[in-house]
Amino acid sequence: MHIDLPKLRNQDAGNFFLLAGPCVVESEEMTRSIAERIKEITARLKIPFIFKASYRKANRTRLDSFTGIGDETALEILGRIAKDFDVPTVTDIHESHEAALAAKYVDVLQIPAFLCRQTDLLVAAAKTGKYVNVKKGQFLSAGSMKFAVNKLKESGNNKIMLTERGTMLGYSDLIVDFRGVPEMQKFEVPVILDITHSLQQPNQGSGVTGGQPHLIGTIAKAGMAARVDGIFIETHPDPANALSDGANMLHLDKLEALLTQLVAIRQVVNKF
Repeated sequence: MHIDLPKLRNQDAGNFFLLAGPCVVESEEMTRSIAERIKEITARLKIPFIFKASYRKANRTRLDSFTGIGDETALEILGRIAKDFDVPTVTDIHESHEAALAAKYVDVLQIPAFLCRQTDLLVAAAKTGKYVNVKKGQFLSAGSMKFAVNKLKESGNNKIMLTERGTMLGYSDLIVDFRGVPEMQKFEVPVILDITHSLQQPNQGSGVTGGQPHLIGTIAKAGMAARVDGIFIETHPDPANALSDGANMLHLDKLEALLTQLVAIRQVVNKF
């Protein structure tokens, strides 16, 4: 499915598109190095690439968890990355007043799963005219995401993406129901599989979310078979020391091998 983003290259290659980057902007040097590496890989594999990093993390378990380096500082870094690497960018917003601010710097506004029913937030994002990527709540069915889609369309914005990121299984685990991919594609919007967040293990006694990164390849390959339009992967050169979501991120050194496998699978799937 074509996405109307001028800087999104290789859309005619028959591949999935990729939203990837670190969980959060930790520093300009690290963020730029990750963006540069992913662009090199995706250009070689002809994968349309949108760079992802949160400028601020609002949904933290503990008060002392890292939230960011400052809103304007982080957004300015994302703006420079978009310009210098000529790639579109996406970041999360959490409250209505953030939409207009973030829209000055990024191409896609992302609504976190916990906030996908927040009407004021969806309307504010829609009114920016930017693409809006809404993550399916861990507590919602795929079919119920039609209401998020309707809110955006009725607010005058048809630039919509939906993201599957797992459904709660008990208190501390998630499961991906791949039936949700074609269900949400019925709404005629691109559907993305958030691979790394689907492998989170929330509500740990330590107050730090756990994860199962050894299953990233499994979920990603299944997503190719389910014909997702895009995939979402958080990646970092040192996940063990990342300032947010390190437990479920993919090591940057493993990204190229995984994407190479996924491109090969997509080529086979495209034949059927």
